[in-house]
Order: sequence, then structure tokens, then C-alpha cells
Amino acid sequence: MNDQDAVALLRDLCSAYSPSGEEAEAVALLVERATAAGLTASIDGAGNFVGARGDGPTTVVLLGHIDTVEGFISPTVADGRLQARGAVDAKGPLAAFVAAAARAAIPEDVKVVVIGAVEEETPSSKGAHYVCDQYSPAATIIGEPSGTSGITLGYKGRVGLALVTQQPHAHTAGEGRSVASLAAEWWTRVEEYCDRRNHNHRIFDRLDPHLSDFHTSTDGFTDRVDVRGSMRLPPGTAVDELHLRLAELAATWGDVSLSGYVPAFRSDRKTRLVGAMIRAIRKEAREPTFKLKTGTSDMNVVGPAWQCPIVAYGPGDSRLDHAPDEHIVLDEYLSAVRVLTRAIASPLH
Repeated sequence: MNDQDAVALLRDLCSAYSPSGEEAEAVALLVERATAAGLTASIDGAGNFVGARGDGPTTVVLLGHIDTVEGFISPTVADGRLQARGAVDAKGPLAAFVAAAARAAIPEDVKVVVIGAVEEETPSSKGAHYVCDQYSPAATIIGEPSGTSGITLGYKGRVGLALVTQQPHAHTAGEGRSVASLAAEWWTRVEEYCDRRNHNHRIFDRLDPHLSDFHTSTDGFTDRVDVRGSMRLPPGTAVDELHLRLAELAATWGDVSLSGYVPAFRSDRKTRLVGAMIRAIRKEAREPTFKLKTGTSDMNVVGPAWQCPIVAYGPGDSRLDHAPDEHIVLDEYLSAVRVLTRAIASPLH
């Protein structure tokens, strides 16, 4: 697969709109293109794209995701950039995986498996959970934007949180406080608690609260408020203790619940995989940098399950994830393809 084909693959993959749960068209396209490029390609039981090269007993997995957030951006190439939904998060890294797997001189004892997982952008992480029991790789690269020089070693965890409180309906001229007022006070307390807990902690070790929904309702007899949000979690967070603390902040007038817990994950820097990535990046006349991300990724799912050397890597500026002007510099995309081509041709185990 030459550079022109690699760019066409990314552009066409971005043309196939694939928000979470609607990935089938993009998966079928990738199966067709990967097969033409020399990979053995198929669709697995979860709907994931799977492409492979090599027939050795040792498996190296390149795990990207093929779904995007909602909001189609028609692919446009101008000034050396491709603007499109998914160009950065994360069809750019996934297309780079396929192009690199097609180009690389795969070691005789290795089988490289490229996976385009479905539903990564949702709490279900359906595709990643499915593959946990399907493979036992010697090394894994997660396809997420790190920049061409970046090697990501870890991601924060996440938990959803909710507060529900209700009380008898009262006139607005009454003396009691509204349920909205009580819930707003609770959220303020949550943010203040996190600020105190985060004092003098670096970003990766902080609790990061996010308020996503605040809804009040009444049927004329009972007033109710539903608050929804999430919290990004550092390694070692005791979720039961966190739940207890958040419930205490609501005193006796609200029910607090947590859901969808995903623990933080951090990988080892001293592995052959990391060494291969460092050397491959330096071949591009770039200096490698190490990153810890405040979001979550499929590394949080497969990392604990596979217990193998693992990093995340891919072209693109992660600050453009989900942005209305999401775009990728094509020279950097092709540089990442070369990095990956070198890395997967190296001894990784």
C-alpha cells in the first residue's frame, strides 16, 4: 500500500459515517480495502473489523476503533489536511494500522492482527470487551491520537454519577428550598471536595468531575430533580469510598448512585514494545514523548485482561477529538504509518 493508497483509505473510511452502533458500512469498506491490500479480513461476532497478516504463533494486536461520535463532517482535503469526522478520533490511527500491517515485513514467528472495534465512544465498549477473550497477544498497540511523536502509557478511569432527590410540591413563595437549589448545592460541594483532594496533585492523579445534565420536573404533587454527570478517576481510586463521600455530601435529601465504573490503567515503560516505538519514531527525525491521558480508551478494557506490553499511538492532535473542525495533517499521518511499519517489523516480545 503506497502513500496515495493510504490517504485514499483514510478519506474513504471517513466518508462512511459510523457513529457508535452504526458502524456496519465502514466495517464492510475496511474489509474490502484490507483484503485488496493483502490482509485476511473479516467481521467478528461483535461486528468488529479484523484483518491479519502473518501466520506465526505469536500474536501482536493493533486495536483501533471504527466508530465516531455523532455529527458527520464531509471529508475535505485542503492545504495538506484532511478535515472529517473521525480523521483524528480515531479513523486516522486505524487506517494507519491497516496501511502499516500491509507494508511491514512481518517477522516469521508473528501474526499481526488489526482490529477496528465498535462502540468505543460509548460506555459499553462492546468491541473491546468482545475481543478480550478472543486473543492473548504478546504486545498491543491501541489506536488513539498521540501525535506522531507521542507514546501514550496510560488513561484515567471513569465512573458515571447521579443524584435524584424529590420532595412535596411547594409554592415558589414558600419558605422551603427548591429541589433544584438543593441539587445545585450538592454539585458545588462535589467540585469543592475534588478541589481539596486535588491540591498539589498532577493532572493524571486528580479527580475530575463533569456535570452533563440537570433536569427538574413536577406533577403538581412532587418536585423532582435528576442530576447526571461523570468523574475521571486516577489510579488507585477506591470507588466504594468515593460513593460514600459523595452520598455524605448530599446529606439526607438525595440518593447518589455510581455506574459504569472503568478503572484507570497505566502500562510499563520498560518493555521491548516501547523500545521499538522509540527507535521507530527517531527514524522519522522526531524525539519521542510519553503521555498520560485524562480520558479513557479501550486500553482500560484490554490492558488488565491481556497483561501484555501495551501503548497507545496514532497520528492526530487529540485536542481535536470530537471538534467541529476535526482534521489531520496528512504528512503526519503518513509519518505515523512509517513509524508503525518499522515498529511491527521489530521484535516485540
